[in-house]
Amino acid sequence: MKSFLFGIILTLIALLVGGYFLLKHGYVNFSADRQPSEFEDHLAMSAVDASTERNAPEQKNPLPADEATLIAGAQLYVNHCAGCHGVPANPESQFGRSFNPPVPAFFKDAPDMPENQNFYIIQHGIRWTGMPAWNKILTEPQIWQLVTFLSHIEKLPPAALKEFELPATFPAATAPAPAPAPASAPMHMH
Repeated sequence: MKSFLFGIILTLIALLVGGYFLLKHGYVNFSADRQPSEFEDHLAMSAVDASTERNAPEQKNPLPADEATLIAGAQLYVNHCAGCHGVPANPESQFGRSFNPPVPAFFKDAPDMPENQNFYIIQHGIRWTGMPAWNKILTEPQIWQLVTFLSHIEKLPPAALKEFELPATFPAATAPAPAPAPASAPMHMH
């Protein structure tokens, strides 16, 4: 029995040392434009899900899902999230598709996690994915506005959807008039 346990422990140590060697010497390719293996993808997503479930505090969204909150959430989304996560007219942005793992396209596949977990992810980000921690930029009420918006992304009122419309015309750019060219001084011949 002792030799069996010793064999298991020795095998685990060999796997850990071998894995460390492969990582330390660059045998695992971390390029964002290469598809990760199924094992890596499963392991990473399981770890993110487990970490979020464990660390997201149990808290209720303090904001009502009224039109004002959804409009405010839409404005925040347009200004901070749309470039990666898409908009109704372009649910999968080209920029968002360049990430690995892929960025969720919320207008194609709405988030289905509990609001407290969504709040936690927006607040703290997800390491190695490109998802930043917004807690240094957005206030807690703003993060809750985003959470409320995302929770209702499939049933937004027209006023919130209007935030995604581009203005019909842009104001003409007013550039300062170019400065007059300096008068050239006459050349003197000596």
